[in-house]
Amino acid sequence: MNTIGDAIKAARRSLGLTGGQLATAIGVTQAAVSRYENGERELDPPTLQAVADALKVTPEFLRAGQGLEGPIAIDAHMRRRATSKVSDWRRAEAQVNLLWLQANRVAEATEMTPKLMLPVVDPFDTSPEAAARLTRGQWHMPLGPVRGLTRWVEAAGVFIVVRDLGTPRIDGMSQRRGAVSVILLNSTAPVDRRRLTLAHELGHLVLHGEYAEPDMETQANQFAAELLMPEAAIKPFLHDLTLARLEALKLEWGVSMHALIQRAVALRTMDRPRQTALYKQLSSRGQRVREPGSDRLPDEPPQMIAGLATNLRSQGVSEARIGGLIGIADFLHPASLFPPPPGPVLSRVK
Repeated sequence: MNTIGDAIKAARRSLGLTGGQLATAIGVTQAAVSRYENGERELDPPTLQAVADALKVTPEFLRAGQGLEGPIAIDAHMRRRATSKVSDWRRAEAQVNLLWLQANRVAEATEMTPKLMLPVVDPFDTSPEAAARLTRGQWHMPLGPVRGLTRWVEAAGVFIVVRDLGTPRIDGMSQRRGAVSVILLNSTAPVDRRRLTLAHELGHLVLHGEYAEPDMETQANQFAAELLMPEAAIKPFLHDLTLARLEALKLEWGVSMHALIQRAVALRTMDRPRQTALYKQLSSRGQRVREPGSDRLPDEPPQMIAGLATNLRSQGVSEARIGGLIGIADFLHPASLFPPPPGPVLSRVK
């Protein structure tokens, strides 16, 4: 079972602090911090307050540490590149832990009622493609391109947070526990890649929920491909592809040219030699990493969280009470669920 120590560790990592740096901030030894985080020593009220102040959270938030997911499950629900640094993904992992804790508190306090249901399927009984078709069917999504994917996912009650993760090698991650789900996306990624990551993480929420299994990343990729590029709708357009046709399809379907090429190969409308030839053409133009057309795709910023914060503020709820609700004492904290209020930002919750 997770403890207050897990919350301390997550809050510390979310800020990019080492155990030694936290120890210096609160005036104890690094060994003491290690014992706090490992649950080997209880914190008296003054020390707990000092830790909370250093980590820019509230003591009550740290006491909710038993609500955290274990690191193995979080690491599994992450879309990242193999070359990403351990320190980077641990920090992002910690942020999504804290975001889930806040989202859970907000969901309980506001009695949220999603308009759509987030499906739950067993990947041993249902293929990723079938799960994507089930999701589209239950949500009554049009057969063709998905417009405003963010709005669809938010309508199912999923908290979507878009932040600069400090590295381009981590695209996003997700966590689902019970009725509360959170997806964290990297704001530095182009719109097409962010949409694919959102669909990928949605696949994790639908297929994998609270557990991990060996092929989950492949399954999430297959779910995302069918969700954004359903075979029945896109296959007729994936024959005789050229770079010009790929760019046009990208603008229509809101996915990268790379994703379209992979989809064509998966649906057997393109062979491997043609795939290689197209990749070489993109590379020769310097477009393998930065594809053309990405800046012409409409952005899909999340709106649900900002709307909740605006609604609370419009009802006269003080910034201190809002900060107490989410448990983050500084709205500029990298793992703060709510955006800063207009005007001066409080640094502490009294």
